[in-house]
Amino acid sequence: MELRHLTAFTAVAEELHFGRAAKRLQMAQPPLSQQIRRLEKELGVALFERNTRSVRLTSAGESFLEPVRTVLEDLDTAVRAARAAGRGEYGRVTIGFAGASSHGTLPLLTRAVRAAHPALELVMKGQTYANVALSGVADGTLDLGFVRLPVTRPGVSFRVIDEEELLCALPSDHRLAGLESIPIGILADEPFVSFPANAGSTVRDAMVQACEATGFNPRVVQEAPDSYTILALVAAGVGVTLTVSSVQHIQQTGLVYRPLAGPPIRRQAALAWRADNPSAALRTVLAVAEEALPTPGAD
Repeated sequence: MELRHLTAFTAVAEELHFGRAAKRLQMAQPPLSQQIRRLEKELGVALFERNTRSVRLTSAGESFLEPVRTVLEDLDTAVRAARAAGRGEYGRVTIGFAGASSHGTLPLLTRAVRAAHPALELVMKGQTYANVALSGVADGTLDLGFVRLPVTRPGVSFRVIDEEELLCALPSDHRLAGLESIPIGILADEPFVSFPANAGSTVRDAMVQACEATGFNPRVVQEAPDSYTILALVAAGVGVTLTVSSVQHIQQTGLVYRPLAGPPIRRQAALAWRADNPSAALRTVLAVAEEALPTPGAD
């Protein structure tokens, strides 16, 4: 049984006229009649009663019509779904992000995608560090990741979406809290709170590099796994830290942020994805991201 036979049957059943059905199907009447006869032969029943003046459905034809309509409608739905998926309007994209630092950028992207493509599913995977998201993109467990530069994994493409500035967080009653900006060198004897040394945190790396460039290694007295805990410890007076401007939405009693003195120390945040990822849904999200999260300074 061929699809064209079912389409032909439906047209004749709805028109009850072979000439009108043939015109609707944009075909000649004799081939249409042949298709109906073949269908009847395959089923072993007559679907139509015909005479020179009229065509009407037999009881078998009436019983056959609604199931055939359902089949054709389901097939049309499947075709439209497949084509929409091919255009990236349907499907699933798994996104990795590091909580605090994606506070501003992640909602902009997800809201834009859901507004433009509500049938596209976004699966959010919270990560502790941006480098974990990068690893997930590289090994294929994530489609898209919010990461920080540098991105050096082979086969991973990226686009810069934000520029963050390194700044100092310190207790509000700290002796340096009254300064408008903090020279890094003045922190040489201060206790620091930061991410674990071996976790691969890009923020800790930036902090250590900035301190070493000034001539000292930061004395880290306590480590914590995320920005929220680190800043809570700073507010509690455990120490100071250098962090990125994207976490300034974290406001706690006893905590203040101050810019660093001298030329700004900037870190770039990016979206990363595997260049060979064939997902049309991913391409759709990337296209939306071009508008929702433009590259800073791009025309």
